[in-house]
Amino acid sequence: MSTARETSRPRRITAAALVTGVEGAVVAAFGVVSLVKLATDTPDDMTQAVTLAVTVLALAALPLAAARGLWLCRRWSRGPSMIVQLLALPVAWQFAQNGAFYVLLAVVLALAALGVLACLINPTATEALGIGPRE
Repeated sequence: MSTARETSRPRRITAAALVTGVEGAVVAAFGVVSLVKLATDTPDDMTQAVTLAVTVLALAALPLAAARGLWLCRRWSRGPSMIVQLLALPVAWQFAQNGAFYVLLAVVLALAALGVLACLINPTATEALGIGPRE
């Protein structure tokens, strides 16, 4: 069952939700891969390896929750999604410093982050999320 707010979701919100969801899924996949490697290999420092895997999985929760909130046009979801995008920009910069394949990854990540930010500051999106001046 969908509400009127969900059915009138602008394409910008849909795009932002999808990209934010993909970002969250990639982070979650990295966490799962870390857990699998932990189970199949013997790390040099077990505590550090477990902490990394658990932390990455916990960090995946923010973009995934924000993506779901955007998909449902929830007002609260804009802030967390914007925070994820703002944090992605320095990560992209660090990737770019590594050269080769990482430059391509940096460009994709930076463009995705800037695209989502552009979608979320658009008046159509802010209106759909119930943010902005009330008349």
